[in-house]
Amino acid sequence: MRTTAEQARGPGDFLLRRQALYLAGYDADPDTPEWLARQQRTERPSDWLTSWLNSRSAAAVAARQGDRDRMGHFIKNTLTDDDAGETANLNYWAYWIGESQHIHLSDDFIGAPTPGPWHGDRLMEHLIRGLTPEHGFFDLNVHTLWALLAARPALLRSGSASVRSLRAQLPVMLDTQELTARTRGELDGIRYAMRLAEA
Repeated sequence: MRTTAEQARGPGDFLLRRQALYLAGYDADPDTPEWLARQQRTERPSDWLTSWLNSRSAAAVAARQGDRDRMGHFIKNTLTDDDAGETANLNYWAYWIGESQHIHLSDDFIGAPTPGPWHGDRLMEHLIRGLTPEHGFFDLNVHTLWALLAARPALLRSGSASVRSLRAQLPVMLDTQELTARTRGELDGIRYAMRLAEA
């Protein structure tokens, strides 16, 4: 994976390089974080979407390596109060979770101005399964679930097993002492949205 990432430098190799860097982030060797940081420093994105995707990949790799601050930085600076970032995040997740019926040969769909025509139930189920505070992606999962429910509020009225699981998990998560203020606020927002959906 490292060799692939290092050699994929051409204009048409962006997707290959990004995926190789992402997969290389699973390497448990002690020099992996330093190698990944060096690779990220060589990137000079020329457009918003490429820069956003690089930031997301770097945050995901850092989270897998135990650095949750990088993920918090990504959420705060590229998602929160940024409609384009929020939409890109939802489109990214929905595609890779399998919500879309179409195969995309480029990442352009991620930068669409609105969320795609996908339903969201599979994405919601996936995010709810990842609501474990010890998980490196916990803050991103909470934020993405919060944004998904804002974009697709009808998901809470489905009465699905996912909604029931979320209802049961929320009090436990909100009792966790280590939550950031943003994550706690988003969990409170999800709980409030659930109450509105059930009223």
